[in-house]
Amino acid sequence: MTPDVKILFAVLIVAFGSMVLYGWSGGSHQRDPLESEAHGSFFLGHFLKSWFHWFVGPLERASLALGVSPLFYNILGAAFGVAAGFAFGSGHVVLGGWGVLLGGVADVVDGRIARALNIADKRGAFLDSTLDRFAEIGAFIGLAVLFRSSVFALTLVVTAMGGSLLVSYTRARGESLGTVCKVGILQRAERLLLVGFGGLLDPTIAMLWGSGQTGTLLVPVFGVMAVGTVGTAIFRTAWIARQLRRNWEITNRL
Repeated sequence: MTPDVKILFAVLIVAFGSMVLYGWSGGSHQRDPLESEAHGSFFLGHFLKSWFHWFVGPLERASLALGVSPLFYNILGAAFGVAAGFAFGSGHVVLGGWGVLLGGVADVVDGRIARALNIADKRGAFLDSTLDRFAEIGAFIGLAVLFRSSVFALTLVVTAMGGSLLVSYTRARGESLGTVCKVGILQRAERLLLVGFGGLLDPTIAMLWGSGQTGTLLVPVFGVMAVGTVGTAIFRTAWIARQLRRNWEITNRL
């Protein structure tokens, strides 16, 4: 077992152990005052989402005690995304996976700190969503470099990147027209988990599969992401257009 796999197993054991503790304590039945209503439902369920918020609680409290601003975590999340891109591009997919996941942690903590300090505003929301896109594109560029020798894999990566940006764009454009759309799968949290764990587990799956080739797991992951993100973007486009039409008809009847 490689050191990377040992570290991953240790992290997973701690995570699963804390899930048991969290479930036993009844934390999932308590209202989270820092829960954001800006995001749609988490595809993997409410329990995992609420557990994760509980799990990063010590980091939130330490940041609040030290006076760390939400902007720090905004920038840190973007930096992790770009660093993940460099790691992926140089062939270090495990480091790239960690970079993506740590960027996701920073992305969660910044919003919770802003709400805890009661300073969540439009400026913060703009910076948060924009820097998220920098992080996402940074990671995808590295992945495109990693798979540049395979037309098929590169096509999946580019399609997944385009679909990811379209998922975010359709929602943002809909909100600018007065329609909030949170429906669809493969929102940012799900995409982070797919790419992050895809990078962490890719060498192990390649070894177990006997191929020894980078992308044994990541390429299928991007196949799922390509279909899921483009499908979600199309669904959101139709949903928002239908809602805007309905709003227009209601307005013109009055």
